[in-house]
Amino acid sequence: MEPGIREVWRRGAISLAKINPVKVGNVVFGGRRLAFIAGPCVIESVEGTMNLAAKLVRLADELDVPLVFKASFDKANRTSVDSYRGPGLFEGLSILKEVRDRFQVPVLTDIHEPGQAALAAEVVDILQIPAFLCRQTDLVVAAAETGKVINVKKGQFLAPEDMVNVIDKITGTGNSKIVLTERGASFGYHNLVADMRSLLIMRGFGYPVVFDATHSVQRPGGAGKMSGGDGRWAPALARAAVATGVDGVFMETHVNPAEALSDKANAIAFKDLKKVWQVLKEIHGVVR
Repeated sequence: MEPGIREVWRRGAISLAKINPVKVGNVVFGGRRLAFIAGPCVIESVEGTMNLAAKLVRLADELDVPLVFKASFDKANRTSVDSYRGPGLFEGLSILKEVRDRFQVPVLTDIHEPGQAALAAEVVDILQIPAFLCRQTDLVVAAAETGKVINVKKGQFLAPEDMVNVIDKITGTGNSKIVLTERGASFGYHNLVADMRSLLIMRGFGYPVVFDATHSVQRPGGAGKMSGGDGRWAPALARAAVATGVDGVFMETHVNPAEALSDKANAIAFKDLKKVWQVLKEIHGVVR
């Protein structure tokens, strides 16, 4: 980490130009184009995953936007022990490999244990550290040591400037392929707030920043045995984030959100995604 980076947020020395771009296949975070990360919260079935991946790739081609497909093989931090978690590590990675091979699209998935890092790195292009686990040193270091691009979601409990310590853990392994993602900060019980200052503070550290629009409208544990949320506000927050200045937007989507097995309250219906992406692309063009 370059000297003085820990003080950059205090000095207000934030520049939208001084970013270390991160390239993943044909997608560049921190380049001239706004990148999109999209997919279901969790793998529900082979057929459903392939169907949604095909739709997303076609839409990205139509709108000429860079796309990373995301899906989780396991949701280890579900509210209830009864909640659906996914197909598991090996079956899930097999499905993600098929998505990557069939559609020639970069793939992202999250990991929850250090032992999953090397196995997932054989299949996917980006390893994601979940927000709840962003301070877990062994997990962060194991992911970084694979040499893959690491997308770290800022914990709901962290100030944005605290992310320099996470960056230290990753760069300490020699890996500087880092993307930081904002997904809202805890605001009392069962609620989150998206602070747009966080985007600029983290971007001032020299790494690309992504805004997670759908998790930022989540209400953690707010629906009893599951998290609630209000996905109708996600597009508006995404517009604000792009206008503020980010390198990518993360959105979970589903063909029928009401039937999604995870985060159904927050996911954007695929039928609405085209209009959302078009607007975000236009805003980004004006800002940049």
